[in-house]
Amino acid sequence: MSGTEKVTWQAYPSWNQFAWLFMVSLAAGSRGLQLFRLGLDGWGIWLSGAAALLVCAAALRRWALYLLTSTRVVIRNGYTGTDIQTIALDDIREITLSQGPVAQFLNIGTLMIHPKSESRPLLLQGVHDPEVIKTRLEAHRP
Repeated sequence: MSGTEKVTWQAYPSWNQFAWLFMVSLAAGSRGLQLFRLGLDGWGIWLSGAAALLVCAAALRRWALYLLTSTRVVIRNGYTGTDIQTIALDDIREITLSQGPVAQFLNIGTLMIHPKSESRPLLLQGVHDPEVIKTRLEAHRP
């Protein structure tokens, strides 16, 4: 990032993006607790699996950091700080929002930032309050 480039918004994907992992973890944990209460073997594996799924959710959430700067939109690796994909604000052709019924309920969505060139769009997946962020992105376009 250059010295004149100012970050105006940054976020990781919403925890709600990983609701399915939480549900599977809950199911595995419940199974482990049932086995424990019944005095049956294997309960530790189920509880370990549930914990592993929660660790996976935390690790996956930090994988991508979304940034809006004064000159571009960036997806950055949250662990290494390396830019994964970037698009200049003046190269944005269109910003669209994709949201299914479950995503609407969880107040998350995917923002697709389409460049003027024919390259692939930049996808901000699992964004909390996607309509607000879309408006913010559109306001920063030249």
